Amino acid sequence: MALHLQVLSTLSYSKSFIHCGSLPQRAPLSHQSIDSNIKCLASTHSCEPTRRSANYQPSIWGFDFIQSLKSDYKGEASMIRNKKLVEEVKQKLDDGSMGHLGLLELIDDIQRLGLGYHFGEEIKKALDTIVCMKDIETRTNESLHATALRFRLLRQYGYEVNQGMFNHLKDGAGNFKASYFKDEKGILSLYEASHLAVEGECILEEAKHFTKTTLKKINGNMESNLEKQVNHALELPLHWRMPRLEARWYIDVYEKKENSVPALIELAKLDFNTVQAVHQENAADLSMWWKNLGLRDELNFARDSLIQSFLWALGQNHEPQYSDFRIELGKVNILITTIDDVYDVYGSLEELELFTDAVESWDVKAMEQLPDYMKICFLALFNTVNELAYFHLKKFRFDSLPFLKKAWIGLCKSYLLEAKWYYNSHKTTLEEYLNNAVVSIAGNVILIHCFFSLQQTTPDEGFDRLPQYLSLLHWSSMIVRLADDLGTSVAELKRGDVLKSIQSYMHQTGASEEVAREHISHLIDEAWKQINKDTFTNESLLPQLYIKTTVNLARVSLCVYQ
Repeated sequence: MALHLQVLSTLSYSKSFIHCGSLPQRAPLSHQSIDSNIKCLASTHSCEPTRRSANYQPSIWGFDFIQSLKSDYKGEASMIRNKKLVEEVKQKLDDGSMGHLGLLELIDDIQRLGLGYHFGEEIKKALDTIVCMKDIETRTNESLHATALRFRLLRQYGYEVNQGMFNHLKDGAGNFKASYFKDEKGILSLYEASHLAVEGECILEEAKHFTKTTLKKINGNMESNLEKQVNHALELPLHWRMPRLEARWYIDVYEKKENSVPALIELAKLDFNTVQAVHQENAADLSMWWKNLGLRDELNFARDSLIQSFLWALGQNHEPQYSDFRIELGKVNILITTIDDVYDVYGSLEELELFTDAVESWDVKAMEQLPDYMKICFLALFNTVNELAYFHLKKFRFDSLPFLKKAWIGLCKSYLLEAKWYYNSHKTTLEEYLNNAVVSIAGNVILIHCFFSLQQTTPDEGFDRLPQYLSLLHWSSMIVRLADDLGTSVAELKRGDVLKSIQSYMHQTGASEEVAREHISHLIDEAWKQINKDTFTNESLLPQLYIKTTVNLARVSLCVYQ
């Protein structure tokens, strides 16, 4: 069965879609005024504030186009076939004659094809069997590929595994054995496994550098399908990739793989298209809300970021059962983008201070002091967040509004601080910038909304646990911030924005831009180790779904801002 590529390209495979960005990536910028007719009126001595402009182009994702998206994979026949194929693959997972390496490879293929949500119990049963093997930490006769894949999957699924599993790969001098340099598949597997390291795991850190250098040297001298996977991994490791787009890419790779399972190929294609149909419906619902809100028509200086905002939500949870989550987070992301443009593009400092005060008061009476365009923006934020809190209360019997308000107030205060830096021409150190920028990237707002949208435990118990793991939220937000700066800071500076992380580091240290970019990339790598610690050390009491959603936010950012 062929993939329905026309449908896929409209919602998840278009490069223009992926690279448009939204939280808060900007288009090419201009210093031109939004309104060429804005003038000081000498006769009345009044003057409209000088407005900056980002010169955003109209979205190619028009309302009528989004509403017109249809799929041939919504019928009962697709559901019946999907169910049958799932049962066939379950039988394959339960095949006792399959060796442990074959079982690990099948689990890895299932996960990379985006099908893991169908086989949760079967995968856990299989991994439980593997982890109970008595010699799991001391095997010295298995291949490099088998050891690395076993480590990566066990750690990925939350099992406690030690880096000592790789000791047998080294010689007496402590170096990786020369015999492994020719094992291209094993080197690639070890490279992918090394990105699940936590701070202090020196063997995995050494493996990361060793495998990256080796893969670059042998690239171009291997079988074509393996070479494709190596190039893909060197661009961005699997652990850092957005799962939904990885699934689309891996379908083509798996189809060419030796000994691939025909039922799994068919299931991957069918499932991708049936889930895509759900995503199209979600996008249509979100576009109807956006049109009815009317905020884009009133604030024509801001981005029309509907589909980009939906992409972020989809990237955090693409499975079909999370439609409500995607629509809620799509709304949140659109509001973030719009308010970001109010602060970064259009508002004067005096107006921004008034707007921040109004948000902090969370009172419609505070609107009276705002200019008309801000009244509309404030009321859109106020009504939407209150409505989302109402649905949380109705569904989970928990009042999320105090937490949501606190997150939005913090975001607006961070935006205001950046505006003050801009108007005062303040040059930040890297530490000063990041302390505020990790908030202004809006990760905290997104992840607090995620927590209540995905509530799977008793809310009182669940939220009591959250402060213990603010580290996970912090480091996910940090990666979003640093990825944003690597991808968009030059364009933002052209408009006259504040220094970003790269420029702050250059200003502080005198380093070149190339060195500064390398340093920011290093900070991303270190942030991933902190995320891995919070995710894989088996200490978290947060729901696994929420942890996955938080980590996926970082993954989406690396996709979008690349």
